[in-house]
Amino acid sequence: MTDGRAVLKARVRAAPSDGEANTALMKLLARTLGVAPRAVELVAGDAARIKRLKVLGEASALGAALSKFSGKKSGAKQWQRR
Repeated sequence: MTDGRAVLKARVRAAPSDGEANTALMKLLARTLGVAPRAVELVAGDAARIKRLKVLGEASALGAALSKFSGKKSGAKQWQRR
């Protein structure tokens, strides 16, 4: 984002009605990061295109998984909430 925050772009085929797209996004993120679906929670953006999600898990493992997408070789510290 323009304010320096890291973001991931994702697309799902589910319809954006009745929370189907949000559920599909959370399942996609959980599968990609190797965590249980219940470890991913929608924090903000229920009806918006930009969403904020909280993922529970070991910071170093999540950071390593996220680094694969960013193309950077940095560790979990880049992705930890400050």
